[in-house]
Amino acid sequence: MAYLNAEQRQALKEELEGMTFNQAKFKLRTMDRMVRLKYYRNSQQPRTLHTLYELAGLGTRVTLVETHDTRPMLNVSNAMRSEFELAEVIVEPTPDNRL
Repeated sequence: MAYLNAEQRQALKEELEGMTFNQAKFKLRTMDRMVRLKYYRNSQQPRTLHTLYELAGLGTRVTLVETHDTRPMLNVSNAMRSEFELAEVIVEPTPDNRL
């Protein structure tokens, strides 16, 4: 399978930015048979969660960055609601991808 070049990686990034987290996750898992989940919802910064997929067959790493926000639930005392939103998609080549 051929590696993705810079234009294809940019197109992938633009496509994933318009999706929800679950849609993006499904898309990445079906793109490459050799996909590996490196880490899932790792907290790199306050209120952000990072999930990294490595598409070894395509020579690409994709990081999905989610923001986390808590809000009080209406009509329920002392209850908080967590909301996650896909804020950023980082698509970069693996070290062996020279395209």
